[in-house]
Amino acid sequence: MFHLLGSHTADDNSLFIYRRGAFLAYIILYVDDIILTTSSDVLRKSIMTVLSYEFAMKELGPLSYFLGIALTRHACVLFFSQRKYAAEIIERVDMSSCKSTSTPVDTKPKLGVAASSPYEDPTHYRSLARALQYLTFTRPNITYVVHQVCLFMHDPRVEHMNALKQIIRYIQGMLDYDLHLYPSSTSTLVSYTYDDWGGFLDTRRFTSGYCMFLGNNLASWSAKRQSTLSRSSVEAEYRGVANVVSESCWLCNLLLELHCPIQKATLVYLDNISVVYLSGNQVQHQCTKHIEMDIHFVREKVARGQVRICHVPSRYQIAYIFTKGLPSVLFEDFRDSLSVRRPPAMTAGV
Repeated sequence: MFHLLGSHTADDNSLFIYRRGAFLAYIILYVDDIILTTSSDVLRKSIMTVLSYEFAMKELGPLSYFLGIALTRHACVLFFSQRKYAAEIIERVDMSSCKSTSTPVDTKPKLGVAASSPYEDPTHYRSLARALQYLTFTRPNITYVVHQVCLFMHDPRVEHMNALKQIIRYIQGMLDYDLHLYPSSTSTLVSYTYDDWGGFLDTRRFTSGYCMFLGNNLASWSAKRQSTLSRSSVEAEYRGVANVVSESCWLCNLLLELHCPIQKATLVYLDNISVVYLSGNQVQHQCTKHIEMDIHFVREKVARGQVRICHVPSRYQIAYIFTKGLPSVLFEDFRDSLSVRRPPAMTAGV
């Protein structure tokens, strides 16, 4: 069917691209939902005519709602919101009138496996944790703490449920916050990465976090407990750099298929100077033998000019929000850097 219009991308089988001369169209397909964007209205109508020959379909107009995410346009800004979905989660635990908190997690040590007595309803806990996972699509600022509570779905404890409820109390106070996207150049790709070495209490594995900006807009983010144990902070952070470089390569390839190539080197910021030096130093050290594959992978990208590893002061290390609990002032500053904000006040009739 879609081969009549174009071909799916190598990096995403649900994304189809059509290009003929100056005409360009993107089609995103998810089960029976379709997003179509084209370079001209004439091309859009032509593609819809072709699709209508294959199956019954209905045009719903400009994109406003997709997979539970509401999209709103205002003054050239796109707002991505899951307010309704967040409110439903709060109602499921009967916390609509709860007192809100300024952060979704405090700065005390992380949760452990045998933290307290078992929670009485593990199925309820798992259902809420999965629901919060989907909420991170428009609330990247809660990605870290949601990841933490999801680590214990196999055996939830009372302390884990208390941590989950703190997330919900935080969401209660930020129902009006949306993820903002602004008109921006696609010529730059900037990443921040940080790894909390030995931070997981039970196994001392590290939590790796990063965020990636395409122009001024957040394009990709992650908070994940790594599957291997690192013997030093340098080793842990270099593994994190390799992860974010791998993600940037995928995104660059996708943009190339979208005919929006990135011409400049990807900038990767971290606050460990030793890792910055290591990425450009061709001398092998005894302490790097455990991450030799990552070392060669990153150095090759740096040597080709595709990636630049740079130092950033800890005060401006946005990736902290994906790896640890932060004081409210710093948390709110980094949340704003991720473009998670309240929408501007709209006057009546606008």
